[in-house]
Amino acid sequence: MTKDNKIGYAVAGLGVGKTHVESVLQYDKCKLIAVCDIAVEKIKSVTDKNPEVLGYTNFDEMLKNPEIDIISICLPSGMHAEYSVKALESGKNVLIEKPIDITVEAAMKIEKARLSTGKKVGCIYQNRNHAVMRPLKNAIDNGKLGKIFLGTFAVKWYREQSYYEGEHCWHGTWEMDGGGSLINQAIHTLDIMQWLMGEPESVTSTMSINAHKIDTEDLTASIIKFKNGATATFLSTTCCYPGLSTDIQIYGTKGSVELDADILKLWKVQGEDERDEEDMFDRYGKGNGVACAYEPGLKYGHVTQIEDMVDAVIEGRDPQITPLEAIKALKLIEAIYKSARTGETVYL
Repeated sequence: MTKDNKIGYAVAGLGVGKTHVESVLQYDKCKLIAVCDIAVEKIKSVTDKNPEVLGYTNFDEMLKNPEIDIISICLPSGMHAEYSVKALESGKNVLIEKPIDITVEAAMKIEKARLSTGKKVGCIYQNRNHAVMRPLKNAIDNGKLGKIFLGTFAVKWYREQSYYEGEHCWHGTWEMDGGGSLINQAIHTLDIMQWLMGEPESVTSTMSINAHKIDTEDLTASIIKFKNGATATFLSTTCCYPGLSTDIQIYGTKGSVELDADILKLWKVQGEDERDEEDMFDRYGKGNGVACAYEPGLKYGHVTQIEDMVDAVIEGRDPQITPLEAIKALKLIEAIYKSARTGETVYL
């Protein structure tokens, strides 16, 4: 806690961590105390604009700062567990970028440290907070769409070869990225899929490298069966020039909903008249920005989870997405890669 009774915040890793920095600076219940990165120029990009913020190149030194209550871990994916456990054992709460780590085994070390230290651990899956996700989740949970029997999900993105080189040379490696298009780009949509459709039962998958010089994959295609009887297809790729859609499509016996990321494309529910459908498109048909204009105070993106994490520490409750919740998508990713390697159906 800072001298002015705000939650002291730090960010480790200033790639995607810059988004965390921006979100922390927006919230009046916390104060950015420090940032940490091995690249001095990245530190200066924050501290030059915010001279009261301390810059560290050594994570262990930053942990000694008593004003820091929460640290966002935004390091390469394969380092998440090691540095999260360090922070927890030093008395800090942590918010971890996706994925929680690259293996379930490593991620469980975070859960073990959470239990032993009693500190709070949150994990980033901010796409659950797209404005349109709340009515969609409610429609599924309340049976408005009937029995869900099919989902089609496709992350059709594009990355230049340069994305995997230079300072990002850990991308596209099994050692630090844990995989390619699936675990890095498509994990948010995979999380959305299992969150909306239920617990998976089996996975049959394939993967390949098509347009990049990398160790991992730039394409996966999977058929996933769920314990509730539903089936889904899931596609991830970074080969679709120039970067296309993120398809999220849910079909039930009483309704169908189709999205492109946060943009509503189709909302058809038995019993609803055209005015109900028009209202849905007015609110959600142009994405998060317009939806938030309809509902003052509604937020989306990283800021939703930064604020939730700060509030969780203040209120003594768990944050929105705990380690065990974050591990669900990681278990599914491990099953997809295993099926793709062996050519066999993998049962979870």
